[in-house]
Parts: sequence; structure tokens; C-alpha cells
Amino acid sequence: MRGTRWEPLWGQLHQFQNDFNQLFNRFGDGGMFNMPSAFPAVNVWEEGDQVRLEVELPGMDLKDLEIYVTGGNQLTIKGERKQPTLDKGVWHRQERGYGSFARVLTLPFPVDPDKVEAKFENGVLRVSLAKHESAKPRKIPIKVN
Repeated sequence: MRGTRWEPLWGQLHQFQNDFNQLFNRFGDGGMFNMPSAFPAVNVWEEGDQVRLEVELPGMDLKDLEIYVTGGNQLTIKGERKQPTLDKGVWHRQERGYGSFARVLTLPFPVDPDKVEAKFENGVLRVSLAKHESAKPRKIPIKVN
């Protein structure tokens, strides 16, 4: 019956985790720990010889957005989403991130900066980057002596 000796400890650890989560949930509604998550939200996946990204940028103006490929395998997304102003209203909750941002993503392989396509529609930036020739697998001929 060794398992019963640890049950009080596990119960206490579980209670501690619940209390800790409640603490951060309480402050998440505007308290001192209310820090926005990484903005903007990004999905990255590999598809054949491409790496593809979707970046959520609702409310962004295209003129406030820039993307760069640097170092062979890094994509930088920079921009600024301006906070809407209220003439007569009062904010009760603000969960969307506003202000300047820069996300630098390390890609899973070097990409060809001349073969990058970016489209922005309905608040979503879609980027497709082609794998650089040096990153593509090459079949090596085997010589026989």
C-alpha cells in the first residue's frame, strides 16, 4: 500500500495548482498580471518544399505592416495596430492587443527570399516561403570501385 502514503501530498499539490490558477485568472481580468499573449497569433506549418504561415491581424491596416526574411531562416513581422478611440464611451474590457509589435520567427529550414508570397485578406496574413535549394535533400550517387 505504498500509493496511499503519497495521496495526501498529491491532493495538496493539486489544491495548490488550483489556487495558483485561480489567482492568475482573477488578475487576468485587468489586474497587474494582465499581460497580452504573444501578438499577433501565428500558425506555422511545413507543406512539401514550403513553409506556410497564417498571422491573425484583425483591424490592421496594410500600410502599418511589414515582413522581412533575414538570415536565411528568419521571418520578421512588424507592424502597429492602432487602438480605437471612444468619443463618449467607457471601456469595460479590452482583450485585443494594440500598439507596435515585432515577431521574429525562426523557420525550420533556410528559405529563398526571392520566392516568398504574402497575401492579406479578411484580417489574416498568409505567407508562403519556398525552401532554399541548399536545404532540399540531394540524392548522392554512389561510386563502385
